[in-house]
Amino acid sequence: MSMDRQALGHVVDYLDELLTVRETPDYSNALNGLQLANQRGVTKLAAAVDFSSRTIDGAVDAGASLLLVHHGMFWGGLQPIRGASYARLKALIDNDIAVYSAHLPLDRHPTYGNNALLAQELGLTPSGDFATYKTIAIGVRGTSTLATSVLFDRARQFAQTHGGMARATPIAEGQTTQAWAICTGSGASSETLREAHELRIDTLIVGEGPHHTAVDAAELGITVIYAGHYATETLGVRALSAHVAERFGVPWTFIESPTGL
Repeated sequence: MSMDRQALGHVVDYLDELLTVRETPDYSNALNGLQLANQRGVTKLAAAVDFSSRTIDGAVDAGASLLLVHHGMFWGGLQPIRGASYARLKALIDNDIAVYSAHLPLDRHPTYGNNALLAQELGLTPSGDFATYKTIAIGVRGTSTLATSVLFDRARQFAQTHGGMARATPIAEGQTTQAWAICTGSGASSETLREAHELRIDTLIVGEGPHHTAVDAAELGITVIYAGHYATETLGVRALSAHVAERFGVPWTFIESPTGL
């Protein structure tokens, strides 16, 4: 089923409402929502974690008319439209491809969000919120009786399927995860470690984080599992695109473009 030119607005309105884009605070460069319009409407979706030359090429090759990403066109801040920036924009306009980006609105969504879906992947059931940012919570937390080594093995297997590698701070023999928290992407920070300590979290699962977070975690008695920034954020765009494609009767594809992080 192809869609008329007005359908782009219909899809955008639906996404904005579903993800509560206007009500969700975010970093200034996120610029959530429709970042580039097109003329032909939506006939096929392409989903990707990052806006890049590789994902644009993938969208062109797939014949997509809408590229749905987690990290959008302006993630790196203001820059002149020349070189790679010019080439990316030209490819999108020449092929009439629209771009929609959803960062924190997608991270925190209870159904299609990266954090809720990563919990499912790891066999965990959330029972509360985690990772406070301004007026919202981005991540999830809960309890378990899993051996921490088993949880790490699950994270490692998950990361490997997306071209990544999971790492963890030292795990003691026989250690059990009783209280866990998840914040995907660059989820390890002084702030999340402090919050985890206050909530008596013993295992924090993130995408990545600075070296000092591993040092600080040991001081706080917290095990951190770094499951990969890219890997942990493949889940939301996949699930969201599948849902939108089904709702509007169009095909979709995921463009795998791992960063190794």
